[in-house]
Amino acid sequence: MNQLTLDPLVADDRLNTGEERRGFQSQPIILHYLNIAKRWKWLVLGSIVTAAVIGLIATLLMTPQYTAGTTLDIKRENDRIVNVQGVEPETGVADNEFYQTQVGLLKSRSLAERVASDLRLHENAGFFDAFGEKDMADQIRAGGMAAGSQRQERIRRAGVILLENVEVSAERMSRLMSVYFTSPDPQLSMNVPNAWARAFIDVSLQRRYDATSYARDFLEERLGQLRGRLQDSERALVSYAANQRIINIPTSTSTGQDSSSTERPLVAEDLTAINRELNEAIAARVSAQSRLGGVSGVSAEALANTTVADLRSRRASLAAEHARLLVQFEPDYPPARALAEQVADLDRSIQREEARVRGTLQAVYDAAVTRENMLRQRVTGLESDLLNLRGRTIQYNIFQRDVDTNRQLYDALLQRYKEIGVAGGVGVNNISIVDTAQLPEIPSSPNLLVNLLISIFLGALAGAALALALEQVDQTISDPRELEAALGIPLLGAIPKSRDENPVGELEDPKTPLVEAYLSAQTRLAFTTDHGVPRTLAVTSTRPGEGKSTTAYALARQLARATGRVLLIDGDMRSPSLHGLFDLSDSRGLSNYLAGDDELSTMIHPVSTTLSVLPSGPVPPNAAELLTGDRIRTLLNVLSADFDHIIIDAPPVMGLADTPLISSKTEGVIFVVESHATPATMATVAVARLRESKAHLLGALLTKFEAKKAQYGYGYGYEYGYGYGKLDNETPERA
Repeated sequence: MNQLTLDPLVADDRLNTGEERRGFQSQPIILHYLNIAKRWKWLVLGSIVTAAVIGLIATLLMTPQYTAGTTLDIKRENDRIVNVQGVEPETGVADNEFYQTQVGLLKSRSLAERVASDLRLHENAGFFDAFGEKDMADQIRAGGMAAGSQRQERIRRAGVILLENVEVSAERMSRLMSVYFTSPDPQLSMNVPNAWARAFIDVSLQRRYDATSYARDFLEERLGQLRGRLQDSERALVSYAANQRIINIPTSTSTGQDSSSTERPLVAEDLTAINRELNEAIAARVSAQSRLGGVSGVSAEALANTTVADLRSRRASLAAEHARLLVQFEPDYPPARALAEQVADLDRSIQREEARVRGTLQAVYDAAVTRENMLRQRVTGLESDLLNLRGRTIQYNIFQRDVDTNRQLYDALLQRYKEIGVAGGVGVNNISIVDTAQLPEIPSSPNLLVNLLISIFLGALAGAALALALEQVDQTISDPRELEAALGIPLLGAIPKSRDENPVGELEDPKTPLVEAYLSAQTRLAFTTDHGVPRTLAVTSTRPGEGKSTTAYALARQLARATGRVLLIDGDMRSPSLHGLFDLSDSRGLSNYLAGDDELSTMIHPVSTTLSVLPSGPVPPNAAELLTGDRIRTLLNVLSADFDHIIIDAPPVMGLADTPLISSKTEGVIFVVESHATPATMATVAVARLRESKAHLLGALLTKFEAKKAQYGYGYGYEYGYGYGKLDNETPERA
């Protein structure tokens, strides 16, 4: 019969899961939030204005703050005057931790306390007053010499204040760092960054000096220890050499530009020298032997002797003369005999001279052999001594290596000690001041424009958060699509809010949006059954004041105009209202008939040719008891013969049993929900009660609907008001 009514089980399932309630939010999320902002625009605007006013007042009440800063140039490495490595390690080009370390050092507590002490801030009561330290300021004003612990506490507190108001920033891709300080006093704001930079440079130099001093002290101690060990090892070496009679002679060797000094045993040096002499003696002996044993017994020295040569020359000349004479004369010829005697004398002289030369060579040979034998014996003895020395040199070498090791360590530490002394004496600081802080002329804060912008932004955030919170808390039904999803029944229409205080008067004008809306609802009702609009209808709501009586009257009026005779029954016998709407007497009515009075003709009041009204009658003691019987069904059957449609203005559902009793006797029930007012949970409970009473729910009407308040911008305001102002020659606002 009802084509649009949902099955109760299905509707309950949809209500339980809540899928349909979430499903109607099918529009884009941005538009969704824009509609929320539109609904709560006055709340958001109020929050923004309130925040702006608070920000303005707070800005005007703030104490002006002045900011000044100084800029430092911090190099990675010191400038080198001498090419000597210092104590602290050098940083590389890619050392990313260097400048982070410098920032940390600039924000150190010790540096802040040093600046406070240098500027004597711990003795300045005005400094503590400016930063809210009243107790410290009162102690300083009290006068008197502060004890050591009190002075240190004041310096510590002053350092904490400085750290809270100082800002250190490093410029990207550069070596520059800036130190800013903010305070109510411009002079203090200038003095602190300048003192901060000077103190940082002093602390850096002091840190380098302390590191160098510590290294020098450490090296001095180590040098003393190594010096003692070196002396002990040298004494042990010398003592062992003296006991073992090990005598070494220093020798030097050079290779290109490098030269080194070593030691060799004296025996080895002697053996080398004697062996060299032996080689020379052997060579001399061989040479003398070769000279002594010449060809045919004639030595080379004899042949080379000038005396022998002269004698042989003279003999040859005399022999030639003697031979010439023998050619002419006999051997006994006196001149020939004299020449022969001279030749014989020369031969004897030659023999004597050659014998003398041979004797000399023999003596030289014998001397060479003797020298060779002596040297060979000496070499043999030295070789034995050297072999013996090598056995005794093993322990000596151990002592020698100990001495060499200690000497190398001592020399290396001594060299490093001297380098540190030089580096510490001539090193240049790697920190310099680029720009000093200047006296600020205008305050850096508060900034009125910035504070207002921040206040407006925070106010907008607070308003948006509050709007979202209220949107989540708001359980009322504000949108027609939300009603259908929440209650699980068809939507018959959205009834706009009346433009006048009396909606009855607006219903008299057929061109008003209110009439158009009810006409649209009537059209939809025509499709709820196979025979059109149900003949008997009950109109109810969750609670009073939702517009059910107006709806009942509007539908009755529309049906009376369109289809025929219509009877409007005031079924709310507890709080009747229709008699007042039509200015009728309520002395006789529905309660009389239900109580047993059958004179309906005296109870029904025609208000037009097609519309009649049956008031509720006197208020009975118990309306539910009157509705329990079959009188209400009998009434509807009797009246159906005279009227085409019967509409009952039923009481609200919640808290009463009247409506379930009435709705079960009618062909259909229209459920009225006030938009922006009725909680969805309460309406859901009311619909469930109607379903339990077997009521035939045709659909729901959303009354008092305001399109501007709808969360999703539902277009009913345009739909029902189209052309209204033009036809009636009214203002655009009314249209």
